[in-house]
Amino acid sequence: MKLFVAKRTTLVTVILAAGCLLLIGGLAPDSVVLRRKLMESNNSAVAEAINKAIKERNFAEVEVKCNVVLENMDKVLDFFPPGSLSEDSRAKPEIWAKWGEFSKHPANVRKAAQELAAAAKTRDEEAVRVKFKALGEACKGCHSSFRTPKPKKGTQDDAS
Repeated sequence: MKLFVAKRTTLVTVILAAGCLLLIGGLAPDSVVLRRKLMESNNSAVAEAINKAIKERNFAEVEVKCNVVLENMDKVLDFFPPGSLSEDSRAKPEIWAKWGEFSKHPANVRKAAQELAAAAKTRDEEAVRVKFKALGEACKGCHSSFRTPKPKKGTQDDAS
């Protein structure tokens, strides 16, 4: 009887583990798509909209776009489940090997976005420019360590 219970427990454990791996593997491609959309949203919000708003001295818009970045940073780690590497992703395997280091970056970006929003609230154009640069550096801090470079135009790898 004890042998039967032990075998059944082992079988249930194996089935549950396999199910979890299938679930993670099934979610991984969706995670790649979702994180790419999130990062593109950040790039649009930061590199384009905030820069334009600064040039136009539209400090209220800078604050709004900073809130988009803050919301995205609240979600970003959820889009990097284990096993979510793919040909369509520029994520490096170091993300999961150095998860403790990687997982600190969203907080750095959040802090920089909060400081930019605070500077925009004061309408201090020079402070806004300094904080905008700091936000870019916070983003770059993660990307330089954990993202592969874009393929060069005209290369065989430039399929996306």
